[in-house]
Amino acid sequence: MSNQTVSPGALLAGRYRIAELLAEIDGARVWRAVDEVLSRAVVVDVLPIGDPRTNLLFDAARRAAAAADPRFLRVLDCDMHEGVTYCVREWAGGRPLERMLSAGPLTGQQAGWLAREVSEALENLHRTGHSHGSISPSTVVVTDAGAIKVVGLATEAALRSTGAGTPEEDVRALGELLYASLTGRWPGPAPAWGLQPAPFEHGRLLSPRQVRAGVPRSLDDISDRLLGDPPRHHSVPITSAAGLSAALSGVIGSSHEPPSQMDETVAVARQNGSVDDATQVAPAIQAPPALDPPVPQYQQSAYAENNGHAPPQPAYATAAETRPVRRQPAPPQNGNGRRKPPADEPKQRGSWGGRILILLAVLALLSVIAMAQFLVKGAINKDQGSDGKTTAPPSSAPPPSASAGPIKISAAKDFDPDGDKKERPEDVANTYDGKASTTWQTMSYKRRPDLGGIKDGVGIIYDLGAVTDVSKVTVNLVGQGTNLELMIPKADPSVSSPTADGWKSVAALEDQGPQAVLTPAAPVKTRYVLVWLTSLPKEGSGYRGEISEVTVQK
Repeated sequence: MSNQTVSPGALLAGRYRIAELLAEIDGARVWRAVDEVLSRAVVVDVLPIGDPRTNLLFDAARRAAAAADPRFLRVLDCDMHEGVTYCVREWAGGRPLERMLSAGPLTGQQAGWLAREVSEALENLHRTGHSHGSISPSTVVVTDAGAIKVVGLATEAALRSTGAGTPEEDVRALGELLYASLTGRWPGPAPAWGLQPAPFEHGRLLSPRQVRAGVPRSLDDISDRLLGDPPRHHSVPITSAAGLSAALSGVIGSSHEPPSQMDETVAVARQNGSVDDATQVAPAIQAPPALDPPVPQYQQSAYAENNGHAPPQPAYATAAETRPVRRQPAPPQNGNGRRKPPADEPKQRGSWGGRILILLAVLALLSVIAMAQFLVKGAINKDQGSDGKTTAPPSSAPPPSASAGPIKISAAKDFDPDGDKKERPEDVANTYDGKASTTWQTMSYKRRPDLGGIKDGVGIIYDLGAVTDVSKVTVNLVGQGTNLELMIPKADPSVSSPTADGWKSVAALEDQGPQAVLTPAAPVKTRYVLVWLTSLPKEGSGYRGEISEVTVQK
């Protein structure tokens, strides 16, 4: 029997009834077949007589059979029959990720969960000293029940003659798979699997959030730590499956249950037999019960052991936002810039001796006040005439002014009058949510810090709800080297101007970071204030501004 005689209807090795050709890889053929002994569907890889890959396939089958993780499809049999080498594997009903991505990218939760499942399977495999060697959208299958199955452990690499590969190459390939799942673009050196190539700027791969709106920043950061060369913000690169599992678990939790509607997505797609309807791939999903659980201790240990670095910080925002923390959040501050004690920090109690000293000090203060009143009364009586009228009226102090304090920001919007009128509008609310861990970023600009020389500036307009006195605006920044201005409407202070010409500058600072305090020469009356960035810090191959929090004060 030759490779050519293995055809639909043929009985291979007296057991496997060949059904249909699934693929052909460099002369090797992959068939769907039926194991007539156990009455189950299987996949059979067949090499022709004398194929030089025969020994590679036998060796790969032995390694695959030793894998215990249920997410890998098992190798059931491998032998020769009438000169033909065949390898029998489990069959998984479902859809390969390759077909799912042909209809569009996945949601963030689905992409993160899928990558986490594959990374955990690889983590278990790498502990045995072996690797998969061919992780791709064609070797990851989402079953009818919404579970993940990884196809072709070692055998796929043998058929393609690519070698066994290394664990690091597996992790890099999984990073490409995560990127493609988030964006629908392929980040590898050449387009593959029917996907358009991912865009680059000045030789650097754009992050998923720069390619597709709505990608959670947490997953954007993880993708950059996998593929960035080097990662942005001096982040620690992810080079091990254990490190990736820990990072993804910090975002989506540790549950192995598929995201809501992942199973319905596959079932509907298989029933319809179509991949053109985007709703089959990316339906709205429900939020998990908690998005920022602590990284389990075993994952922290595995990350430190395999990556040689401390585990990533898993503090993230709500499920609707899933925004990451790139750095430790600064301690909360009061209006004087002093650190506020944590809410759960116990208040120190004074001793009895301290209380007595305080009581004595209060009594002494009361005595001084009484003496002062007596002296003032005597002076007034002395100045009165015989008729009892005052000859010299005492001076009166002006009424105290309203105490200064923060002004509540009722709304805000991005301001990009010289561009496409949009500068990350989805993240503007991060700058006044009271969380130092959430931020708003400008787009990345090339060549020059002054927004590439193509814009006068970009910024955020804050609505204070009503015309009020503004004495200063504090802007917490990320990075060093931001030039910024505080601007208010030129004409009517209760009307926001849609053009840059409608604003006037009342304070300006240069080379600022991490905190800038914009203080007008005198308090200004306005309903709207514009924080206007005119020069940005260096980031990677370009320049990008970033604001974490803005506070407006009377």
